Amino acid sequence: MRSATHDLTISTARADALFASSLQRSDQPTVAQVHGAIAAALAAFGIRGCAAQVAQAYGEHPETAVTRMRWARATVAGASGGARAGSACAPGTRRAHLSRAA
Repeated sequence: MRSATHDLTISTARADALFASSLQRSDQPTVAQVHGAIAAALAAFGIRGCAAQVAQAYGEHPETAVTRMRWARATVAGASGGARAGSACAPGTRRAHLSRAA
């Protein structure tokens, strides 16, 4: 059984990775696109690198960083909770994204 802290840490890492990705809210991404963007950001920057990207954005443009992080957190929560109609994502896919970066 996973602890709440573990889930929070994973969710935070995913949100940071989505924040650091090139995916935009205006793209109206599918769950599969969200998972792909998270995987690509983690592969490019790693977990700490994604967190550094977030910190840099908050330092340079806090007014837009807040909105982007709010979107990233909500999108990660939605993608973890269930797939939108028409999107395909295997249940084990979410775990694979962070296992590569760990």
